[in-house]
Amino acid sequence: MNSDIMTIKELSEYLKLTEKTAYRLAAEGKLPGFKVGGAWRFRKSQIDDWIAKQEHGKVA
Repeated sequence: MNSDIMTIKELSEYLKLTEKTAYRLAAEGKLPGFKVGGAWRFRKSQIDDWIAKQEHGKVA
């Protein structure tokens, strides 16, 4: 089994979001993910890349 793949619950725990917020962000295309049989899945490596881009894109 590939541990790089996360469910919406695992993603929400990883990003410290509610599942509802994680689902909404995924559905809006704001988080990189894909659906398998109607259920969202996320590659941890892509989420880590997304986090890095968010950090570098923000100018305070």
